[in-house]
Amino acid sequence: MTEPRQTSCLPAASDCPPVSYDRPPSHAGMIAERDVAVPMRDGVNLSIDIYRPDSNERFPALLAFSIYNKDLQGPDVANALPPQPAWSSLWAGLLEAGDTKFFVSRGYVHVIGSPRGVGKSDSSGASRLWDSYDLIEWIAQQRWCDGNVGMIGISGFGAEQLHVARQNPPHLKAIFPFDPRGAYGAMGSFREEYPGGVLHLFRYLIMHFAAMHGARGKPAPLPPEREARWQEAMNNPDYKMYPHIYNVLTQKGQHMPPYFQLLIDPYDSEAVVEEAEKSLADIKVPTYTGSGWYAYTYKTHLNGAQSYFEKISAPKKLIFAGPTHLERPFHTLHGEILRWHDHWLKSIDTGIMDEPPVRYWVMGANEWRSAADWPLPETQWTEFYLNSWKRLQVRPFTPSSAEDDLPPDAFVQMPPTQTNAVEKLRYLTDPLPNDVLVVGPAVLNLFASIDQDDTNWIITLKDVGPDVSVRSVREGEREIPQDLIEREVTRGWLKASHRALDPVRSKPWHPWHPLTRAAQKKVVPGEINEYAIEILATANLFRRGHRICVEIACADMPTGVAGATNAEYVPNHIVSSRTTLHKIYHDAKRPSHLLLPVIPQE
Repeated sequence: MTEPRQTSCLPAASDCPPVSYDRPPSHAGMIAERDVAVPMRDGVNLSIDIYRPDSNERFPALLAFSIYNKDLQGPDVANALPPQPAWSSLWAGLLEAGDTKFFVSRGYVHVIGSPRGVGKSDSSGASRLWDSYDLIEWIAQQRWCDGNVGMIGISGFGAEQLHVARQNPPHLKAIFPFDPRGAYGAMGSFREEYPGGVLHLFRYLIMHFAAMHGARGKPAPLPPEREARWQEAMNNPDYKMYPHIYNVLTQKGQHMPPYFQLLIDPYDSEAVVEEAEKSLADIKVPTYTGSGWYAYTYKTHLNGAQSYFEKISAPKKLIFAGPTHLERPFHTLHGEILRWHDHWLKSIDTGIMDEPPVRYWVMGANEWRSAADWPLPETQWTEFYLNSWKRLQVRPFTPSSAEDDLPPDAFVQMPPTQTNAVEKLRYLTDPLPNDVLVVGPAVLNLFASIDQDDTNWIITLKDVGPDVSVRSVREGEREIPQDLIEREVTRGWLKASHRALDPVRSKPWHPWHPLTRAAQKKVVPGEINEYAIEILATANLFRRGHRICVEIACADMPTGVAGATNAEYVPNHIVSSRTTLHKIYHDAKRPSHLLLPVIPQE
């Protein structure tokens, strides 16, 4: 192991933790066995690839298992496509199984597999519930395995790790599910992928790369309940506005089945949540999870990592990388992955369990920091109040004063059938007198009315500046300069009809909306309601002279045509097909405010 070396004059890397760990490669040769058939308990064969050191020794194995085509993983693709940064046109999110050459050369077997119904694995009408469990136990019995199995891979590969960890296979010793998808469901969850119940197109976009076996032919009738929900979805004008989305609906589940199911039943389930809460508590497998600040745009990974870390009682660690997606094919963080699995699978003292359990990258400061828990125990939850003239201020409104009833701000949003423009309101602090460190989730508590029965609230937190201007009556000083540098930090979402709160599960910094069909309640036009809108977690140092900015909108637009977008992980949302007036109230009786997790500075 090499000891960490920090040089203050050199920039840190947001995808490389400050503790550097590696071992010299011990095996130069590699044996590859492809398309190996592995029988499951019901006789269905899964197709896997096995890469192992060219040796008669027995080694621990690292399994990467996912719905993403195994033939796009492994060393052959990596040789043709070296790791690409997030801004490369060849970056492809599904290349996530890990660097085979790195792990095999350091004494691990790398197994990459596909569940039933995917790629070269057999199809079966039976559930894939136990596929990863059975595969792990099969691997442990092979002549080249020493009986210790870990798991690697991110995103879909991460979700599979936490799925099987709930079953606690005897030979599964540790997992490293980075970008793990949501925790409150099977292989992901509605609430963590669609916070606030606002639908987006991420799954639609990535399903163009799917290797799932599909059905074709004339669509057949659905069971009565699903048929009724399909008819309801077919009549939804917000869906009809998007031809590519409506196309999925018309095929009644034969095209992109998971996304079809989302469209006809866009709700969470209390039964699913309760089952998840129970099963998460049962996980005994040591777990190192995390995500990056880039993940707020498609939500599921960033939300899921926090949920898993909170609920798992087994040995655990949490890491949040910076705002830039990790390279693909995935090979970053491998020193940390090796350090974790060397500890649990090879019994090497790597020191990884002697450190604080949480590590996170701070944007603005561009450095790594550690913490004892998440959210940080030392957090000072601080309210910033919305006020007229774009003001965001710490001073609360004075009760029984002229500030009791102030006029609201307002904006009108036309639908995408009429405009590409996104209307919004924005509120900014004065230039900060000192640095302000914000780490964790945030909430916008909003008092508002609309003139329709529903809308989407889309909230953006920005770092604006530096700004040396002042606002005064003098010509040229009446407005905040329009040419200031702005950096988007994170966002939050809530569908107005999903404003109901679960008082038991909610926390001041984490409003829990049931998001169920039963809890949904349309808005009475013109009625003022309070909305608790969770803003996804972040870590940002707002420098002295900068402004904290929050923007309120109800729509976003795709960056291309026919549903295309520049990046599948920055998806647009399904917005209202109706022109809607929004009024935002801010006074002593209706104190709309932003709740930020401010961390005291030394």
